[in-house]
Amino acid sequence: MTQTLPEALQAFAPGLPLALALSGGADSTALLHACVQRWPGQVRAVHIHHGLQTAADLFETHCEAVCKILSVPLVVVRVQARHAPGQSPEDAARIARYSALTQAVTSHPLLTGVHHLALAQHADDQVETLLLALSRGAGLPGLASMPSAWTRGGLQWHRPLLQVPGSALRDWLTAKGLGWVEDPSNQDARYTRNRIRAQVLPALDAAFTGWRDTFARSASHCASAQDALTELAEIDLQQTGMPPRITALQALSAARRVNVLRHWLRLHHHTSPSTAQLDALVPQILACTTRGHQLHLKVGAGYVVRMGDALDWQPQH
Repeated sequence: MTQTLPEALQAFAPGLPLALALSGGADSTALLHACVQRWPGQVRAVHIHHGLQTAADLFETHCEAVCKILSVPLVVVRVQARHAPGQSPEDAARIARYSALTQAVTSHPLLTGVHHLALAQHADDQVETLLLALSRGAGLPGLASMPSAWTRGGLQWHRPLLQVPGSALRDWLTAKGLGWVEDPSNQDARYTRNRIRAQVLPALDAAFTGWRDTFARSASHCASAQDALTELAEIDLQQTGMPPRITALQALSAARRVNVLRHWLRLHHHTSPSTAQLDALVPQILACTTRGHQLHLKVGAGYVVRMGDALDWQPQH
């Protein structure tokens, strides 16, 4: 069920002191004010200056002003989030942002003692993520969308606002007379997420009642199903061995074979195979019935090769 900001904060129980990723936009500004109200003196803020647009300096100035009023320690980290060839600007900015947040929280003296970090993505962001995943033909990991809590880089990450609509956050700020900065890039129709926000979400509002709740429930079902598949892959990986033996892979059903291969590549080699790559790999694994059958296929960011009676993965050089 969708929530108000106070309801979401009431259910939020992070470890303290708490760091918060503060962009200067309405969502993170609302989360900062609400967290300071609930845990005065226990909140820190981190602002990532991406350097991608002239308005970035305005975001930083706003964050400094808000944190000064609230007596919240602020750490500003400047990153260069230029995207590489073949990489989307959004992906480049996201990767740079998470890396900078992790580095800041684990090393900056103002953030000493912080092990929990909150992000301000809300219910509309969750729906946009789900729709993007559907448009790309994603599997369960993509359809599960954004988790509300997870562990990475020695930190506990939280998204306490995933059941709060973006409009509710702006209404809460307006009612309290609090301001925020609008990111001009949010109006840029070149970005798919912005087109979803401007065109698709209003259409869903008009066509379906309570669609945020039902979409969130579907994402939750996908997350639960993926958890079950991960547990099954762990069991199968114990049976196939590490690295996985070819004969053991051949003995699995088709679905479990693909599932354990994905899990092996992601968990142990930090690479994600495409469906087309797995479709090419599996017949080659089944064809490995003699010692002379070699295997060398592009999978993820490298190559799956045959090493004796087992598979190996080698990064692309």
